[in-house]
Amino acid sequence: MQPESTNGTSGEALAIPMAWLCAEYIADEMLRTGALVENGTLEYRAGRETLALTIYLCDSSDELAGARAVARIEEWLNLTSYGHPWPEWVRERLAAREERERGLGGRPDPDLALARDSWRWLRQTELLAADLGDSEPWHPANPLDMIVDEGEQIWTPAWQMGLPLSHLAIHLF
Repeated sequence: MQPESTNGTSGEALAIPMAWLCAEYIADEMLRTGALVENGTLEYRAGRETLALTIYLCDSSDELAGARAVARIEEWLNLTSYGHPWPEWVRERLAAREERERGLGGRPDPDLALARDSWRWLRQTELLAADLGDSEPWHPANPLDMIVDEGEQIWTPAWQMGLPLSHLAIHLF
């Protein structure tokens, strides 16, 4: 990251995105502990970025994201659960953070910059995944022997793959 200012008022210190780095670390630990997908894959990155974004945006204070991680796990589960309007929630939270940044005199927030980059990657990157169609094979009302043809694949935004991975990783943590 570049120094916040070069006019001498910032002490030439680098702006370190500690809240984002903490959220990303927690997300990485949860995904590695769950061992749902292999490290280094695009699927793993989708899960890590989705979970890190959720952790970071949950904390509206200026504290390090995830500092009270154990107390927030239930909230993370709710936000990543099936049917929750997660993309809308992310857009609302990012907009609120951007508004707060403008209210602080427009001083760039390095955490917010990384969160925006993460959201951009999650929206613009598409991954090849099994086509579940409109069915929900995991729904309790469907028969247990319902077969999904994993050979039928479609391109899906990375966040759509990362969200269930995040949810399962939180459960397994």
